[in-house]
Amino acid sequence: MSILITRPAPAGEELVKRLRAVGRTAFSAPLIEIFPGADLPLLSQKLQWLSAGDLVFLLSKNAVHYANEQLIQEGQSWPDKLSYYGIGKSTSLMFHQQTRLNIFWSEQGETSEDLLQLPALQQIDNKKILLLRGNGGREVIASTLRMRGGKVDYCECYSRQPVKYHTADFSLHWQQCGIRTIVVTSGEMLQLLYNVVTDSDGKAWLLGCCLIVVSERLANIAQSLGWRVIKVAKSADNDALMQALE
Repeated sequence: MSILITRPAPAGEELVKRLRAVGRTAFSAPLIEIFPGADLPLLSQKLQWLSAGDLVFLLSKNAVHYANEQLIQEGQSWPDKLSYYGIGKSTSLMFHQQTRLNIFWSEQGETSEDLLQLPALQQIDNKKILLLRGNGGREVIASTLRMRGGKVDYCECYSRQPVKYHTADFSLHWQQCGIRTIVVTSGEMLQLLYNVVTDSDGKAWLLGCCLIVVSERLANIAQSLGWRVIKVAKSADNDALMQALE
C-alpha cells in the first residue's frame, strides 16, 4: 500500500525519506509551495511598535523560519521584553531553539482553539498583538483576541502558493502508483486535493483512499467532502504522522 505525502518541502520530503527508511512505499506531491512573505521588510518596524508585555504569535514553523532569517539578515534580534506564543509544540520549540527566548504553547493540542484556551490569553485588554503568519489562513485567533480587547496587527512572513497539476494526469498517475493512503496537513491543501481530481473514476479513487489529517476540524471537513476512512494524527509534526501511519 503506497502513501502520498502532500505537505510542502522540506517537511514533506523529510517524511517520505523516513517512511522509505522503514520499508514503506511513499511519494511526495506537494500541493503548495512556500515563498517569503510580502511583509518581511516591515517585521523589525512592527516588532518595535510593541511595548514590554505585548504579545507575538508564531503561527507556523514557516513563520518562525522566515521571520528569524529576516532579522538575522538585518542584524536585528528578537526583543526580549515581549511575550511569545506558538501554535503547537513543534513550532514553539523551533522558535526557542533559534532564539533562546521563552515561548508559551498549549499542551492540549496544536489548533488555534487550543492555544486560545491558555489562561494568560483570557484577559488582554489594550495589549498590542502581532501575528506572524502566512497569506490568508484562518481568522479565529485574530477575531478572538480582538473580542478579548487586544489590538491585533499582522505580518505576512511567508506566502503559500498552490502547485498547478494537470487534473487528469494527477489522479491517473497516483492510481497507477498504488496510492491508498494520503497525508494532508491543512484545510487549504485538503480543498486543493479535492479540486485537483475532477473525473468520476478519479474521485472514486480519491475518496476511497485512507486520509491522514492532523485535527478533528480537518477530519470533519474531509467527511463533508465524502471521505469515509479518516485517521487523525496527534499533531502536524512528522513524528506524529509517522506514528499515525504505522
